[in-house]
Order: sequence, then structure tokens, then C-alpha cells
Amino acid sequence: MFYPLTFRPIFKERIWGGRNLERLYAKPLPPAVPIGESWEITDRPEGVSEITNGPLAGRDLRWLMENHAAELLGRTDPTAAGRFPLLVKILDAQDVLSLQVHPPAALAPSLGGEPKTEMWYFAETTPTAEIFVGLKRGVTRAEFEQRLADGSVAQCFHRHAVRAGNAMFLPSGRVHALGAGSVIFEIQQNSDTTYRVFDWNRRDKDGNLRELHIAQGLASIDFTDFEPPLIPNRLAANSAGPTAQADTLVSDPLFEVTLRREPAGRSEQRMRPGLLILAVLAGELTVTGGGQTVVLRPGQFCLLPAALAEFTLAAHADAKFLQVRPG
Repeated sequence: MFYPLTFRPIFKERIWGGRNLERLYAKPLPPAVPIGESWEITDRPEGVSEITNGPLAGRDLRWLMENHAAELLGRTDPTAAGRFPLLVKILDAQDVLSLQVHPPAALAPSLGGEPKTEMWYFAETTPTAEIFVGLKRGVTRAEFEQRLADGSVAQCFHRHAVRAGNAMFLPSGRVHALGAGSVIFEIQQNSDTTYRVFDWNRRDKDGNLRELHIAQGLASIDFTDFEPPLIPNRLAANSAGPTAQADTLVSDPLFEVTLRREPAGRSEQRMRPGLLILAVLAGELTVTGGGQTVVLRPGQFCLLPAALAEFTLAAHADAKFLQVRPG
């Protein structure tokens, strides 16, 4: 019964969102609203992924976790609440997000939240796209609090210009904000806890200032985290060429993310790979296993259960994709 699984995306309206997921990936967005997030693989109370292919079509990830967690996860642990350990999204940031932080694991329970470590892969950027990440060297908590009070706290943040192909790792406790003009693939712990420390005095569609979480945010911020670098893009200068390429972007106890290229016409069989998620960035990738075949194009994802003994990847157009392995 185990085979490459695809899921129906869940769209989330966000004040900072846009319509790029429709333009880039032909996502069937609801009309006339800014969509900031497409939850692609999720087992959250706020949204559970429905299977769209094969004999399990119509079932969802919650059902799989409740009835077949061992076959789905293999050696990977579920969350403390028994849920799938990761949440995978695409984000379309057409305006800057709030300056925010996610609580570290040691503090999250006392703050009433969940820890959240994540990574961003930049799929498309405008010429002026940037991110706020970590603190400028030498910024103290006292200065941070003073600038929170006078509305200039953005000056405490380190900033990076970003372009397609960049990536950033965001462990819990690292203050950050996604700037305007980026579409990103986001791999994260299964958590939706975000503490906003500043939101540009922005109002929601009803005219209200959005809620801030100053006390929780200050408790969560790592005030020794200065000027973190972007993850090097070691494949950027290389053409796809006649052979496959791979570059590990993140290797963390929570998840490993590898950027891979498969040239057109290449086929690869893998045996007993364990739980994997594939996220296609460019080209076309066919995945066959368990008597089922799925064709993945940019912006599409599949989950390979741990119980799937083997599968085959075939690239029919030069394919670039993220391979995600939970910890």
C-alpha cells in the first residue's frame, strides 16, 4: 500500500502575500485574495494534507499517522503530540513580514508555544529582495529593547540581499524577517509558533494593528547570534551537465536538506531510502515505486514512506529539486 504520495496544497491568506504561486506553479488559488503560504505537507490542527493519488486518495496525513506511523516514519520520531515531524510550505512574500522569532525547545513549553527551526530556499527573487536575519554585531539586549520602544528596532537586524538559489538556516532563537520580493520553499519543524516583535505599524484588513508578543520574543531571542551567513550555493556556477549533482544545504538533528540536479534522460534506482520528501524547483521528475508513478513539475512535492522498499527517479527535463530527510 506504500508508494510515492502527493497531497492537495492548503492555501493561507496573508496580508503580505500575492499571486505568484499561481503564476509560477499554476496553483489553483482562491480569487482576489493575497495568498502568502501554500502548505504542501502538513499535519497540523490548522490544516492536514489530503492524499491526491493512488489507492489512498482521499485519506490524509493525520489518518496515516494514526494508523500507519511506523511504516510512514521508519526510524524518524513523531512530534511529542504524535504528529508528522515536518511542515513543508511555499511562501510568496510580496511585502515584508514581521520581525519575529521562534522559541527554542528548552523555553517553548514555559512560553506556551512550540519550538520551530526552519530553512528557506529562494526560488525566485526581485532585484531588491532582502532578508533580516540575526543581529548586527555588538547589538545588546538593552539596545534592542530601547529600539523596540522607539520603533527603530529594524536597525538592530543584520540584512542580506538575496537572489534565486540562496538559502538560509533559521534555528529557533534566531530573529528574522522575510523581506518583500521573494518566493521561497520552507522546510520546518511541525510548529506554527511565531512571536512578532515588530510589524512595521501595519494594520490588517479590518484596520487593526496585528498582535505583538514582546515578552515571549525577548525571552526567545538569542542575543549572541550575530550576522549569520547565507548557505553557500555550491551548485550555482555549474551547469546540469551529463551527471547528477548533489549539495547538502542543511544537516541538522531535525532535518537534512540536499539540493540535487538530475540531467534529462537519467534514471536512478534507490533501495530502502527511509522517509524522504522531494520538492521540485525546476524541470520535470518522475518518481516510481509501489506500483505507482507520479510526475512532478516545479512547485510540486511528494512523500516517500519509509516502508517503500525501493523507488526510481527519472528526469525527463533537467530537474533541480530539494531532497528532505527528517532527523
